[in-house]
Amino acid sequence: MRSYAKRRGMLSGYTVLDLTDEKGFFAGRILGDLGADVIKIEKPGGDPARRIGPFYKEDVNPEKSLYWFAYNANKRGITLDMESDEGIGLFQRMLQRADILVESSRPRDMRKVGLIYEQLRELNSRLIVTSITPFGTNGPYSDYEASDITCMAMGGLMQVTGYPDLPPVRVSAPQAYLQAGAEAAVGTLVALYHREQTGRGNHVDVSIQESVIFCMLNLHLFWESHGEIVKRQGDSRIFSSGAKHRQIWPCKDGYVCFTLMGAKAGAATNKALVEWMESEGMASPYLKNKDWDNFDFAVAKQEDLDLIGRPIEAFFRVHTRKELTEGAAKRDMMFYPVNDVRALAEDFQLSERGFWEEIHHPELATNITYPAHFCIPSESGCGVRFRAPLIGEHNKQVYVDELGMSMSELQKLERRGVI
Repeated sequence: MRSYAKRRGMLSGYTVLDLTDEKGFFAGRILGDLGADVIKIEKPGGDPARRIGPFYKEDVNPEKSLYWFAYNANKRGITLDMESDEGIGLFQRMLQRADILVESSRPRDMRKVGLIYEQLRELNSRLIVTSITPFGTNGPYSDYEASDITCMAMGGLMQVTGYPDLPPVRVSAPQAYLQAGAEAAVGTLVALYHREQTGRGNHVDVSIQESVIFCMLNLHLFWESHGEIVKRQGDSRIFSSGAKHRQIWPCKDGYVCFTLMGAKAGAATNKALVEWMESEGMASPYLKNKDWDNFDFAVAKQEDLDLIGRPIEAFFRVHTRKELTEGAAKRDMMFYPVNDVRALAEDFQLSERGFWEEIHHPELATNITYPAHFCIPSESGCGVRFRAPLIGEHNKQVYVDELGMSMSELQKLERRGVI
């Protein structure tokens, strides 16, 4: 399949200044994937996030952080001391030429250096400023510090992750910052569209806490439809009666997701599974005689659910994820593998859609495989065009070639630690 990243992106021609830390890296990465010229601004000596692992071939080196590679691809990189007057002056010059600023500083820190939206708007009335903070730029929590797991908990997600008799757990790798980054990218695009209609810039204020809340809209519906506050249920669904049935099942080489449900669609899947089990001599008499069309899981007793679940678990345990997934697809069953990273890398569907892209890293003399695109636009490109920048890699290009600084001035500022 052709590489969609090589086509001109829908944001080609727009310049984005990325002044974020981990809270906002993903927003700039998405805008870069869509073709924008994203300039990542780091402290002289490099961003502290470059020390976040894992590292390429386990070599702990700020130029070999896989975390940095993942969230800063498609960005050019410059260094600048934003705490110095000269640094602020240079930054303001860049702002006058930019379309978008994405930042993730505490509001009081931005106020301290005079970089609040009302002042930035005077520099460039068409500028879109996107702020990504734990709790938004106003309100009693606006200047609070918070980690990814704090935002995940404060957003309510950890209310439902984990087992009911154990402490809550976060979802996989850190997710709150990524959710906020995606929301920020969408908000930025809306503001950009508005600017194209009116000529005016805007301030996009993204709260990471609020972004997490939008991950759980299905939980809101439980309250509205059943008056039920969903709590941690582990690998099972727990009904109001107290009875529970498993949703994540162990299989021969990992786990699969299968939820027994009622109604017409659920009954069809349940019948298909029992017929499949019967073909291999593993369906119990209780399963074969069950009236799936009229079985109501919500009021079922635990003994009924145990009689249903035990033979199903035994069946899953003797099959691999691939065998179960392919068999379920043939039978039109609602069924899903629980993929680990290796399984995703080997996934036939992703491969057929050209989801993976080999990106050259000249400093490592190798290619590294990246997820290529999050969407396939019909008339433009999307995906990874080039790897994340080295420390100060594009200083000359930005300061000399584009801002008109002389080489001697650049070298002087480098010696003084401004750049």
